[in-house]
Amino acid sequence: MILYPAIDLKGGSVVRLRQGDMDQATVYGRDPGAQAKAFVAEGFEWIHVVDLDGAFAGASVNAAAVDSILDQAQVPVQLGGGIRDMKAVDAWLKRGVARVIIGTAAVRDPEFVKAAARAHPGKVAVGVDARDGRVAVQGWAELSDITALDLARRFEDAGVAAIIYTDIARDGLLGGLNLESTRDLAEAVTIPVIASGGLADIEDVRRLLAPENGAIAGAITGRALYDGRLNGREALAFVRAAKTAAV
Repeated sequence: MILYPAIDLKGGSVVRLRQGDMDQATVYGRDPGAQAKAFVAEGFEWIHVVDLDGAFAGASVNAAAVDSILDQAQVPVQLGGGIRDMKAVDAWLKRGVARVIIGTAAVRDPEFVKAAARAHPGKVAVGVDARDGRVAVQGWAELSDITALDLARRFEDAGVAAIIYTDIARDGLLGGLNLESTRDLAEAVTIPVIASGGLADIEDVRRLLAPENGAIAGAITGRALYDGRLNGREALAFVRAAKTAAV
């Protein structure tokens, strides 16, 4: 189980939103590269980055900020937000991103996602962002008619590296992960599923590591780290201890 610290980018700054609302952004820093370096110093082995402006624009907007993260991180970075064609996938992987996350295009052009996954094995993930069970697109501004499970099942046997499942209603609210829905999705598909949206404290990490949630491959944490509700070193130590005990 991997914990991914989140760096969400808006206007070049590190922010957190409430339920994906761009008008409810809290700025936590002006130097994304320094934030990435701080997360690595805490012991995180991956960093999760979202270009929020890019998600709405349909193309990368915060490229300079992402480059600064890549320069400072020294660990694998997964990136989402506005990646909607093969040119963008190729470009970001060439620039050093370890894994790209495709969300809106996974709904609108699944064949592109499958082609990208074939061309770049292990380097393409699908973002499944759901509100009331339906997948949201275009920076979460629009709801589609497809369910989270149906979208995930489109990519079985396509070579997709991971599904990143976000419960939008919980994102940024520190109300706890939607473990039940995440677990149901993880058990229904063979693709590794990463939980996102609402992780609040060390008790959430404890619940995430419970045996019944063993199908969940990882979790993303954002506001809890920035607000000091979750100590990164403590959380990582807890995860390592749980792994050791399982062995």
